[in-house]
Amino acid sequence: MKQKNQVFNNVLDLIGKTPLIKLNKITSSFKGDFYAKVEAFNPGHSSKDRIALYIIEKAEKEGILNPGDTIIETTSGNTGFSLAMVSVIKGYKCILAVSSKSSPDKIDMLRSIGAKVYVCPAHVAADDPRSYYEVAKRLHQETKGSVYINQYFNQLNIDAHYNSTGPEIWNQTEGKITHLVACSGTGGTISGTAKYLKEQNPNVKIIGVDAYGSVLKKYHETNEFDEKEIYPYRIEGLGKNLIPTATDFSQIDKFIKVTDEESAHTAREISKKEGLFVGYTSGAALQAVKQLNETGEFKKGDMVVVLFPDHGSRYMSKIYSDKWMNEQGFFDSVNIEAAEIIEYIK
Repeated sequence: MKQKNQVFNNVLDLIGKTPLIKLNKITSSFKGDFYAKVEAFNPGHSSKDRIALYIIEKAEKEGILNPGDTIIETTSGNTGFSLAMVSVIKGYKCILAVSSKSSPDKIDMLRSIGAKVYVCPAHVAADDPRSYYEVAKRLHQETKGSVYINQYFNQLNIDAHYNSTGPEIWNQTEGKITHLVACSGTGGTISGTAKYLKEQNPNVKIIGVDAYGSVLKKYHETNEFDEKEIYPYRIEGLGKNLIPTATDFSQIDKFIKVTDEESAHTAREISKKEGLFVGYTSGAALQAVKQLNETGEFKKGDMVVVLFPDHGSRYMSKIYSDKWMNEQGFFDSVNIEAAEIIEYIK
């Protein structure tokens, strides 16, 4: 409950009501107006705060969660941090199965907020006993008094955004939004937000962002799960090697794929041109906007909302590290500006 003079009972009161910020420089030559829904303003610095609080409070009301219980989840990092944060405030233990693709920064943050972390190999099949999906299931079976959140197959993931993110964007744009561009991983954010927006105006176009190496775009277009599409990629929290039921494909008009390299550079560009220090998937979302602009998707008068899911501090050892970028081969003749030269005064 919000208190007088902006004094709050705890950090959970700060979840939601994130700002919509106009993008001015990167999209200056594009037709239409472009706004970022900046989810890093949540106290856990990501959109996953919304589902963590919503799902946990729902479980409490239904008597599924009891004092002292353990919350278990599969995560690429952000959902885990949000769950751990909520667990600290509400007095639950938290165990997380994390993909090895998650940045060391994310894993360290999970440990720092009290979660027990199991790091699982990223590039194994979803049904492999070593995958973070299967490890989380096993931990749930072995841990008495535990609740497995299972965000990838949890309808509450969608409901959380239907009840918060969607109404916020509709109100902030005064109902003038024409396009929503959002990354799709579990699919809860884009599905719940899309459902609400389309109920207000069926003509709002919902565009999902997928990664090369993921199966979502082709599944949306053909209803076919194609294992041949699966190969390792670097972006965290985007795309999938399975079909999450938390994705309502009927609410999404189309998908567009982006590359690891271009998404990384676009994230860095957002920081330098817009002053917003954003994560890898935010770069992916704006990279999709760039590609859509090139194909004539937008026209004068359009109001485009781009969802920026998290904060750049979680990627200091990845996209904001020149060493990592060089190791990936992401600096080339096109992107030779690698980094500002640092001079050490002796």
